[in-house]
Amino acid sequence: MNRPRIAVLTGAGISTGAGVPDFRGPQGVWTLNPERAGLLDIDAYLGSAALRADGWQDWQSNPAWAATPTPAHRALTRLVRTGGASCVMTQNFDGLHQAAGLKDHQVVELHGTIRTTSCMTCHISMPTTEVFERLKRRPDPTCSWCGGVLKVDVVYFGETLPALALNRAVSEAESCSVFVAIGTTLSVYPVAGLADAAVRAGAKLIIVNDEPTNYDHLASRVIREPIDEAVPTLVEEFVRLG
Repeated sequence: MNRPRIAVLTGAGISTGAGVPDFRGPQGVWTLNPERAGLLDIDAYLGSAALRADGWQDWQSNPAWAATPTPAHRALTRLVRTGGASCVMTQNFDGLHQAAGLKDHQVVELHGTIRTTSCMTCHISMPTTEVFERLKRRPDPTCSWCGGVLKVDVVYFGETLPALALNRAVSEAESCSVFVAIGTTLSVYPVAGLADAAVRAGAKLIIVNDEPTNYDHLASRVIREPIDEAVPTLVEEFVRLG
């Protein structure tokens, strides 16, 4: 039996067990506080120093900074290390896949990362924690080199996804034999379209998610069990096939 070539996409649902809330779920950040979605609008961000100051406070208090990887994160690390998958594609920006042991090149961060911040003018990059150290002195910190606006390297509404990450994800989707979507409703495009691309290329689609998704009808297998139980079990199945 040929070993399956597995592509993995993770969404916010894989990190809720680590204490990082999702955005659109029943207890999601935007569900409970719809106004907070405006903090991630790029035009509003660039146009308002007050909104930027609120945004920086929001990022500084984000639960992702104190979160630790879940059993599902660790199971996917094992899948990559055993050769079942070459990487993990993720819509998350919390860095938990790296914290679980994956190298940066083994994680395709489609929506960016909170770990680094860049200047919108000169594009110099720095650790986000360095920016946090300046917030007491300046709630809307600017670039030390050129005075430009600083922004966490997360993709905001109105921005395009990182081209290299998206191209790599499309390649993974179109060349896999099994596409596994974990903790995502597959409703945010263009990332959601990766599942469709994989199916059109002949891959089997496996969905692990508490709630129904837009692609359940295309899946050969839909798993509604808790992610921290379902993913380690699924990874064991794949490892045995290898």
